[in-house]
Amino acid sequence: MTKQLLKKEQPRRQLTPNVIIDADELPRIEALAEGALLRNSAVANRLLDEISRARIVKHERMPADVITSGSKVTYRDGTTEQERSLTLVYPEHADISCGRISIVTPIGVALIGLASGSTFFWNTRDDQRRTLTVIDVMQPAVQRGTTA
Repeated sequence: MTKQLLKKEQPRRQLTPNVIIDADELPRIEALAEGALLRNSAVANRLLDEISRARIVKHERMPADVITSGSKVTYRDGTTEQERSLTLVYPEHADISCGRISIVTPIGVALIGLASGSTFFWNTRDDQRRTLTVIDVMQPAVQRGTTA
């Protein structure tokens, strides 16, 4: 009698691109995550998870193509193939009508610390699963030792 070996299906691994966070921004991002725990625990916990797996880098050594507060980001939605641009900001500067999205939103958490070219899974507020790819990252004029 021949035994048939059943190959167990391996679960698909989520895409988890590298995350790099500016050491100067870390205390504020941690405080935002902790402050959001009561208001929106899912987003807060996701942000804390991202922080825990991030590589923390001195401000002077941050790569220019990594998303930080103030970065203008262009990304492509793998489902719709649409490209969108936004600026990632702290909550007090958020204004969706102007394309300024808070770090403490599902897309903000997903983008913080990613480099240009990164692809990742993102769950929308409607629990739709999307794959997004960072196309371009532009830093604000006054950052990393540059001036306008």
